[in-house]
Amino acid sequence: MSLTSCLLPFSQSATAPLTSTCSCHLPLSFSNFPVSSRDYYSSFRSESLVLNGGGSDLCRRFCFLEETGASGLRPEETILGTHLGAGSHRAGDTPYVSKQFLDGLLDVPRGASLCIAVVGATGELARGKIFPALFALYYSGYLPEDVGIFGYSRKNLTDEDLRSIIASTLTCRVDHQENCGDKMDAFLSRTYYINGGYDNRDGMTRLDQRMKQIEGVSKANRIFYLSVPQEALVDVACNIGDKAQAPQGWTRIIVEKPFGFNSYSSHQLTQSLLSKFEERQIYRIDHMLGRNLIENLTVLRFSNLVFEPLWNRTYIRNVQVIVSESVAQTAKYSDGYGIIRDIFHSHILQTISLLTMEPPISLDGEDIRNEKVKVLRSTRRLDPADAILGQYKYTSGDKNEAILNSVGPTYCAAALYIDNARWDGVPFLVRVGTGLIKHRVEIRVQFRHVPGNIYRDNIGISIDLGTNELILRDEPDEAILVKINNKVPGLGLQLDASELNLLYKDRYSTEVPDSYEHLIHDVIDGDNHLFMRSDEVAEAWDILSPVLEEIDKHHTAPELYEFGGRGPVGAYYLWAKHGVPWADE
Repeated sequence: MSLTSCLLPFSQSATAPLTSTCSCHLPLSFSNFPVSSRDYYSSFRSESLVLNGGGSDLCRRFCFLEETGASGLRPEETILGTHLGAGSHRAGDTPYVSKQFLDGLLDVPRGASLCIAVVGATGELARGKIFPALFALYYSGYLPEDVGIFGYSRKNLTDEDLRSIIASTLTCRVDHQENCGDKMDAFLSRTYYINGGYDNRDGMTRLDQRMKQIEGVSKANRIFYLSVPQEALVDVACNIGDKAQAPQGWTRIIVEKPFGFNSYSSHQLTQSLLSKFEERQIYRIDHMLGRNLIENLTVLRFSNLVFEPLWNRTYIRNVQVIVSESVAQTAKYSDGYGIIRDIFHSHILQTISLLTMEPPISLDGEDIRNEKVKVLRSTRRLDPADAILGQYKYTSGDKNEAILNSVGPTYCAAALYIDNARWDGVPFLVRVGTGLIKHRVEIRVQFRHVPGNIYRDNIGISIDLGTNELILRDEPDEAILVKINNKVPGLGLQLDASELNLLYKDRYSTEVPDSYEHLIHDVIDGDNHLFMRSDEVAEAWDILSPVLEEIDKHHTAPELYEFGGRGPVGAYYLWAKHGVPWADE
């Protein structure tokens, strides 16, 4: 049997219930469909009710609406119309359709409404992050029960092989009672494997055919997560575009950073992607943008009156963005891309643009991205003299060695300026590095001194000690802190700098989703405000090009610094040059 569906319009006033507006012989109220029937047989969107199967027969008999989809209802399904018209209700009553009655009309299960394919399914990222994130979403109810999960790679594996690989990485992290075994089994039963090369169209054709088998006759949507090496990205994307896009629903692809190696290669990548997909289908992902801190930037600014009036050059002295990582993260910067291309290009510049953009007209992703790109276009190109590159060293016996064989930097400190009316002259100091003394990810907004401060003599030797500061900390403990001056209790007048502290782990007991969960959920919802648009990518490369060209042309050697230290000495000359001491020292 093929399901048939039709669209039934409804309207609602302030005083009247939701009622059909079509030319029905009998009045039909949405509220008179049992909730269970509505959830299972229909979906309510934009003041309309989609009726499937026998429900669409009601449209034909009572509303004379045009059907959509394949026809193929069993003759006995017309009983629905007879049932409603033959005394099943009193005159003037609204027809009532029971779930049990509709259950008897539908005898074919629906196919998958969403298929998600992970290309590069046997890689470390897929095993360690992507599949666990998909399971967490499935467990929490953010993926449909009928979802199809597909793994695609060059290895010759079976469905069961893939399920074993995935099972070895899944945990019940989302359930503190650790009783998610049934959900885990259900999730694994929805996973399938297809092998094929990245440049192999036949492989993508097989993936497409397998998806169609799982989708059945339903109008399914597709997401492709491209967890593949940069050199394979174009081949994979083009093959998906040609061979595996959803025939009826939408198709979205997720592309991992870095987005090219420089301005030229990034432009070539963008053109290749846009030759097969529309911009709205492309989601360029940086997992660091899925952190709760990033979402909080706009919430704090635009939903709290206390901050937005002060958010400009008149009151803000400087802004510091600090990403200080431990040695465990060093390896990912040694692949030829370096920390500038891997972290600075996307995460740092996106963070600054969200922090400094003008208020968007709405929370729509395109409205937010329009404001972000304006900031990037106003950002001054980074002068090599305003960037300090470093690479940490370690001691093995009596011999000091650089941890890397290349000149790829593992540390970068830089001073950025935004040349617009709001931020003219305000330095944005960035420090990103690994192997440092502290593990910390935070944004620090330092406000200006109080003009003519009458308590100057009570603050101490340095007026900087009395500077108000807003600290947005992501790691090690997520928190929002406001540094203020207050009187120390007791006789006399002594001031102290204290912190008003919102520590998330003390305030909220909710499990914080992993950043991959957050971002994949956004892709499913079509929320793209945390993903870079092609014009944002181009502007970011333009900002960094002077430094990258200097490194590539002159093979600039980074300054070595001790593992577990505070970074290269040059970083301190940088803040002295711009008159901004590092706030966390």
